[in-house]
Amino acid sequence: METIRNVARHKLRSFLTISGITIGVLALTTMGALAENFNALIDGGVAYFGSSVQVGAPDGSSAPIIPISKVDELKKVQGVAAAFPGYSFQAKPGQLNFTFGPGDQIQASDPAEFGWGAIRLTYAQGHAIDAGSQGQVVLGKTIAKEFKKKVGDTIDLPVKPPDAKPDFVNHTFTVVGILNETRTAPDSFAYINIADGQMLLKDSLPGPLKSSIDVSQITQGIAVYAKPGTSLDELDRIAARINNQVDGVKALKPSDIVNGFKQGSVVFTGVATAAAVIALIIGGLSVVNTMFMAVAERVREIGLKKAVGATTVNIMGEFLLEATFIGVVGGLLGYGLGVGIVVIRNVFFPAADGSTLFLITPTLTVIAIGFATVLGAAAGVLPAWRAASLDPVIALRNE
Repeated sequence: METIRNVARHKLRSFLTISGITIGVLALTTMGALAENFNALIDGGVAYFGSSVQVGAPDGSSAPIIPISKVDELKKVQGVAAAFPGYSFQAKPGQLNFTFGPGDQIQASDPAEFGWGAIRLTYAQGHAIDAGSQGQVVLGKTIAKEFKKKVGDTIDLPVKPPDAKPDFVNHTFTVVGILNETRTAPDSFAYINIADGQMLLKDSLPGPLKSSIDVSQITQGIAVYAKPGTSLDELDRIAARINNQVDGVKALKPSDIVNGFKQGSVVFTGVATAAAVIALIIGGLSVVNTMFMAVAERVREIGLKKAVGATTVNIMGEFLLEATFIGVVGGLLGYGLGVGIVVIRNVFFPAADGSTLFLITPTLTVIAIGFATVLGAAAGVLPAWRAASLDPVIALRNE
């Protein structure tokens, strides 16, 4: 009868221990998926800014605009292979974006620039903007999903806010292409042609300036590219040459931007995983407690096994296997629940702009299940050694 009660107690403790590990792995999976999604966005920024030099107005400039003629000057700098003017606008002005990324943006650039960036943009539907066209737009996957648009539909940009002023202006664009998902900034971008970007720039100017400024002669920024495969150090040197040789502009060092992205990734990943690791450690301690209790309750059983020839390796192996099994089961259950929560959250409750907040990767899968397995095995070492060290004579006598 006592043996039956011991078995029942052991099963209950094992269940509670598995539950503890399950909760820990669940936390690791969800927090890890959040970090993986954030890191995918960061990696996109690193790839883009690590392959180009961003040129803008100099410090202290009264307006963030530069003459578009600077494009030709920049092309003459040693190491520069291409340069493209660009314009950027909020797609939803006056509305808050609760996202990790830059939010919905309108990007106006030369379609030829797509072939120079490190992030290769491909089309799920449609095609690129026609050269020299106006009124066409290519949407990233997220912004297309947010506004429920497909090729052939129209969209008014910028989006008119609920409290728009009477003089608010937007324009109707025809969707000619929808990009494949990149898991980074372009997913929430609406790409238009240079002429349309200049039109939106004119709309943004104060009334008196609209008639006095020729927007076709100015740009908000210029993206400079070297030949493919150019190192980050060489891009920094190109930025330095631009600052020395071209007046009226400031080139940012790509390494400074890249390092800023990487530092943000390290901080966020550390914060996101710390709580999950703590939860897992608590689960590991519960494994240790459960296995020590199992040893105490099975002293006679262990003594009998040793009396009939069971070796230290046999006894240790039995308890280590049990502890590892607890870790594996808890890991699989926690990971499965975490994936379920992530999928439901991404599919049925996306962010306000349609973007997803979590990303399950093979690396995260291996870490979540592998960590739980190793944790269970490691937590079982001391109890297993305790069981293997029992003297069979003393064990039987005490029982």
